[in-house]
Amino acid sequence: MKVGVCLKQVPATDTRIRINGDATAILTDDVKFEINPYDEFALEEGLRLKQAGKATEVITFTLAGADADPRIRDGLARGADRAVRIDDPGLAGSDALGVARALAAALKAEGVGLVLCGRQAVDGDSGVVPAMVAELLGAAQVSWVDKLTIEGGSFTAQRAAGGGVREVVQGALPAVITCDKGLNEPRYATLPGIMKAKAKPIAVKKLGDLGLGGGDVGAGAVVVTHNNMGQPPARPAGRMIGGDAASAVSELVRLLRDEAKVI
Repeated sequence: MKVGVCLKQVPATDTRIRINGDATAILTDDVKFEINPYDEFALEEGLRLKQAGKATEVITFTLAGADADPRIRDGLARGADRAVRIDDPGLAGSDALGVARALAAALKAEGVGLVLCGRQAVDGDSGVVPAMVAELLGAAQVSWVDKLTIEGGSFTAQRAAGGGVREVVQGALPAVITCDKGLNEPRYATLPGIMKAKAKPIAVKKLGDLGLGGGDVGAGAVVVTHNNMGQPPARPAGRMIGGDAASAVSELVRLLRDEAKVI
């Protein structure tokens, strides 16, 4: 069974984000990029399945330009066998559905039996692409998984359902699983792995290679648009409540009820 791992390049979580002048994108001139942290759990799970003899190959899939190659090489250095990077001018302006269509076409072309993704990307935070990929592939899908077992052609996935309740989902492969924190502990790339990664292939696919056209992806195919972006509003200054304890408590309760409206 081939395992496909979707990797996305995102701004590092400790990077200061700045918005461009027309509020349509972030400024990237001084941004440090990394593999989406949740995707690292997906990659590690794929590598463990191969080590356990339950996967024959681990292939990473990334929709990005050549600037993402260092992050792709990082995945290869950790143990992935090869990589597919989808890069075409026609992808510009794609929404989540367009991205899902491109990824699904690439995954299908490789005959992947299990797709592992992070539960969400820390830049857009929508978490909708994996579910769309599953629908396009006609595969089962389970989100926010923190324990996964593969036996033959079936899977058992577990996730937290809130309130201390655990949800167990069983199904047949193929499947798309989104991976949550707690599933495993991602490994670091070793020096031998880094050296081996230099020789591992990154196949660059165009839309034509995947049987896609302008009606499937890109700005002309969007169903959801983002008008602008901006920084979160600044937090208001703290307020000090004076007086004795009884009056301070009374005033605090009034403020929480009448101004903050949290009680």
